[in-house]
Amino acid sequence: MNGAIPLQTLLLILLAVAALAGLWFWNRKRKGGSRFQQMLSAISFARADGLIIPNGDEGEIQIDHLLLTSQGLLVLHIKDVQGIVFGSDKMQDWAVIAEDRRFTFSNPQPALYDRIAAVRQIVKDVPVSGRLLFLDGAEFTKGVPDLVATIDELTSEFGESDKAAAERKVDAFKPYWEEIVKRSR
Repeated sequence: MNGAIPLQTLLLILLAVAALAGLWFWNRKRKGGSRFQQMLSAISFARADGLIIPNGDEGEIQIDHLLLTSQGLLVLHIKDVQGIVFGSDKMQDWAVIAEDRRFTFSNPQPALYDRIAAVRQIVKDVPVSGRLLFLDGAEFTKGVPDLVATIDELTSEFGESDKAAAERKVDAFKPYWEEIVKRSR
């Protein structure tokens, strides 16, 4: 024997490595997803995803996630990036530096402001908030721009310890919630 690994053994090793990598990735996403789901349960009484509503300029705008909370409606846009994020209110592009790469994306705040305004046009007097949710793995080392939040911060800001009192508040917002859901497509 010349010390070479047989092809079948090599294929089995590669298959095992791929399975372990897949298991690691699935477990990582599941843990993040469960924290996300726990946050949604803690702060929202209803949720609509992928709504398309009028934007007020004879056009339409997509709302990724709209939540009914005890504080009103919450427009939620999720950013799932891993690494150090450099962004500010005045920067046109934000950058992410990860272990193996660097990339930029457009400042998501202007689009979020447009989504909040579109929701406000429909519900009028109901409080409407918006947040850019950065999932676990994103870190802002040079300051956090306006409307950016983590899962823990959203839970703290919009969570209610007194669920009965929260239900009474939410009841006042439900007709407006129903109207926006009805007007969406």
